[in-house]
Amino acid sequence: MVMAIRNIVTFGDDVLTKKCRPVEKFDDRLNDLVNDLFETLYKSGGAGLAAPQVGILRRIAVIDIDENPIELINPEIISTEGSQTGAEGCLSNPGKYGIVTRPQKVTVRAQDRKGQWHEYTGEDLLARAFCHETEHLDGKMFMDLVEEWVEIEQQ
Repeated sequence: MVMAIRNIVTFGDDVLTKKCRPVEKFDDRLNDLVNDLFETLYKSGGAGLAAPQVGILRRIAVIDIDENPIELINPEIISTEGSQTGAEGCLSNPGKYGIVTRPQKVTVRAQDRKGQWHEYTGEDLLARAFCHETEHLDGKMFMDLVEEWVEIEQQ
């Protein structure tokens, strides 16, 4: 299995403002793309990555928080509870962080690379990531939701 690290497109690229098309073919090309998204995510040090962030307008995102990889294909948020406010960043807007209010708990329904449907429920950072990555698939970016920009020291 050969995985490739893809280039992450940055804020200002039109691809980030377009609505993605649903995935209909669950084949080797999709499998390779999901693998590439994970590899690119791990290299970047982020929590999640959506296909439009590597220039592909398909409804695909990957998230990995605490070594628990989740692939979201054709995801839809089916419920939310509560709220949390905290700092958020984006691999397509490196070095910029803003205070964003998100649901505290989110349940998302999505397919995996084989086309099987799953439901995932996450709180805190995972809930934030579900919202953030799903919004990318609709051509939205977190900057539209920022209440205040903040400085965060990088380790």
